[in-house]
Amino acid sequence: MWKEKLENYLIDISKYFLTGVFITSLIKDLDGMQWLIYTISGSVSTVLLIAGLVLTSKRQEEQ
Repeated sequence: MWKEKLENYLIDISKYFLTGVFITSLIKDLDGMQWLIYTISGSVSTVLLIAGLVLTSKRQEEQ
């Protein structure tokens, strides 16, 4: 049961992380650091998404 919640949590955090960064960049001028922030946030979001999907596939294989 806790693995299912962890999977959903990682996938949701991935989505919220990307959304928060893009909304912040629309509201506030990032003074030339846009590409660095986009790269870091995209990388973190991708890692969280992959971790959530891997946990999901492992759980489905166990069933």
